[in-house]
Amino acid sequence: MSTAIAKSPTQLVKLKSRQEVAERTMAFHFEKPAGFKFIPGQFIDMTLLTPSETDAEGNTRGFSIASAPYESTIMVTTRLRDTAFKRVLKTVPLQTEVKLEGPFGDLKLHTDVKRTAVFLAGGIGITPFHSILLDAAKRKLPHHIFLFYSNRRPEDAAFLDELHALEKQAANYTFVGTMTEMEKSKRSWQGERGSINKEMLAKYLKGAASSIYYIAGPPAMVTGLYKMLQEAGINDDDIRKEEFTGY
Repeated sequence: MSTAIAKSPTQLVKLKSRQEVAERTMAFHFEKPAGFKFIPGQFIDMTLLTPSETDAEGNTRGFSIASAPYESTIMVTTRLRDTAFKRVLKTVPLQTEVKLEGPFGDLKLHTDVKRTAVFLAGGIGITPFHSILLDAAKRKLPHHIFLFYSNRRPEDAAFLDELHALEKQAANYTFVGTMTEMEKSKRSWQGERGSINKEMLAKYLKGAASSIYYIAGPPAMVTGLYKMLQEAGINDDDIRKEEFTGY
């Protein structure tokens, strides 16, 4: 995702904890400054202040906020690529300070509750939807929401069990997980297989009212799903998308 250029509030926050949430994927929890507010789906820019190493990609990254507003920390989640930024973030001592700017972005749940929300997520693109879904469940929003979540294997899918279990808390929410490389997995999988496509959408979205589509994930996936929706006659105004580059 691109970092923001406009001036915005800046905060220094400390790293409180981190844990692996899928293979080669880690969640980082930072303290939440007093008065910090964001809309689920937004992102922040994070800058390492005195990193032990750096590279050509620099010391700043944009991250979706994966936590919900009611939670006590700011959580970001990322694939652990072999870059200086990711190596430092994975290993710095807890209580290390980083600079946060934001929040930014307008990938947020629409307000018309009569319209169905369809989230199409690939890999780490799940992070903004994780925030939106936790918030919707907590506030008992009346929106009908479908999450289609594509990964290579269950081992690669951040928050997989949590997002599936959320169906029990949110009556209007439907989870559809799909795996594209189960032959490489050591886990069992009872859900869908293959990439998200129009047949899969049609199978689950029968009767869905006036859907608005949200796409987040790797650029090639976002481009492919966007083209598929356009070819299916979905109005461009009813498609929101966010590309996650370099993850």
